[in-house]
Amino acid sequence: MDRRIKNIYAKLSEKSLQGLIVSWPANISYLTEYTSRDSYFLLSKKQNIYFTDSRYIEEAKGFLKGIAQIKRSNGSVFEAIAQACKSLGLKRIGFEERYLPFAEYKKIQEELNKSAKLVPTYGLVEGLRQIKDSEELKKIKKALKITREALKFIPDFIKPGKKEIEVAAELERFLRYSGARSGAFDLIVASGPNSSFPHHLTSQRKIGDNEPVLIDLGVDYLGYKSDLTRVFFSGKINSLVRSIYDIVLKAQERAISKIKPAVRISEIDAAARQYITRKGYGRFFGHNLGHGIGLEVHEEPHLSGKAQDKLMPGMVFTVEPGIYLPHKFGIRIEDMVLVTQKGCEVLSGAVYK
Repeated sequence: MDRRIKNIYAKLSEKSLQGLIVSWPANISYLTEYTSRDSYFLLSKKQNIYFTDSRYIEEAKGFLKGIAQIKRSNGSVFEAIAQACKSLGLKRIGFEERYLPFAEYKKIQEELNKSAKLVPTYGLVEGLRQIKDSEELKKIKKALKITREALKFIPDFIKPGKKEIEVAAELERFLRYSGARSGAFDLIVASGPNSSFPHHLTSQRKIGDNEPVLIDLGVDYLGYKSDLTRVFFSGKINSLVRSIYDIVLKAQERAISKIKPAVRISEIDAAARQYITRKGYGRFFGHNLGHGIGLEVHEEPHLSGKAQDKLMPGMVFTVEPGIYLPHKFGIRIEDMVLVTQKGCEVLSGAVYK
């Protein structure tokens, strides 16, 4: 039996649960190592059952052989889940309280009637997903390689008069031709004052002379994601932009220098945030320092000033300080970092050594 599923069995035993209904696609994908679409996954030591419809039955049979029985949901999938729980004799069944809609919970519980109880659980799979294994890291590194190549490719297209959306189109084409399944998210091309919006929606605006162009880009490679941000320039860089860029870069370097096992996550956030604050720009850095990344673009751990968890080897996350001056411009530098046994490795390459 796969190690990931064995780990969930152990967690279920700790909580006196006999089964778990997994409904979040990324969690199903993690446990089965098969990209989940329109499915539910029932885990129990007696039997694992993967519920899906006719579009995915044949494909799932090939990928999940030896891992789970495949059940086609001809009628109500919730009736099928409840019936499977009854037939396996499960009495206490966990469900993902963040992801199973209340209406679906009600349908399953009604079908179970008094034969079994659904018990809310939180973070059982997500906790395991924080620590990447060697196969996951290979996919993440490949996603990053494609992303880096795209960022090397695009400067020739960043010229005054080009529209943000035209630059985005060139990037999207490059990603596909380079082997990415898709973009990891709607990529951001933010020029001039638009770069002061941390999550700007790429627009028809034309790039002007001598202004920053912020590009936030990631890809999906075999289900695993990358996420990098770089700032390019359409001409000369004025002194204020250069000063802000240097502050953001040094803030990132300070944060990365503190990354190693057993360090509290809040300390990493503080290393960057306090430096930016000392330089007088604290109120212009409002978002978290970073986020975990893997099967999802945003997953555990989240790098914030409130996070008291400690770093562990195998965690992969972004470090992305930024300063955003309203109506002027914004600078963000984002890299992906792996926590190693003794320190960290900047997976995306060149910003910090």
